Amino acid sequence: MRSGALIVCDQCDSMLRENQQDLRGSASCSCCGHVLYRSHPLGLYRCLVFLITAVVFFIIANIYPIVTISSDGLKNSSTLLEAVYRLYQDGIPSIALLVFLTTFLMPALQISCLIYLLLPLKLGRLPLRFGLIYRLAHLVKTWAMLEVFLLGLMVTITKLNAFASVKPDVGLISFILLMVLLTAASANFDKHRFWKELEAIKKLRCQR
Repeated sequence: MRSGALIVCDQCDSMLRENQQDLRGSASCSCCGHVLYRSHPLGLYRCLVFLITAVVFFIIANIYPIVTISSDGLKNSSTLLEAVYRLYQDGIPSIALLVFLTTFLMPALQISCLIYLLLPLKLGRLPLRFGLIYRLAHLVKTWAMLEVFLLGLMVTITKLNAFASVKPDVGLISFILLMVLLTAASANFDKHRFWKELEAIKKLRCQR
């Protein structure tokens, strides 16, 4: 049985050799049983499609209002960035910065980094500084909190309905779809295949 590169288990830190027969399936740690990877042949392609679609909904979500509030004949609507600016004007810049980072900047960086890594790979090219960008994508993923933002927004809408008419707008629907797309992209990002394809491109370039 041929053996390949070394793999370190995330759970028990055991160092194992990659079985070449498992490259198209899945592999588990022989010590603790933790799944080391599950190979998805079309995972990176699907991830890229989800990310490109997410760009469209990210733009729509930040251009159009999130909700429209009506009370006593008066209507008021706001986009996410307008809400951030109002929080800043109301004297709570720390909350404004937190909302801006977790719901705008970090999701934008997450989408940009992954597209930067996957698009050149799909074209058979190596992304420049791919190690740094990969680490950045892993870091910002932790701080992209669209789910928390949407949950808080739903609670706020429910409470405001007792005092005014609150109508979900295009921006809110786009944020929900954006959250679904980012979740699908993360689920289809096959790290194991990503590094394997990078190695294949490197070898091809060396042969030339």
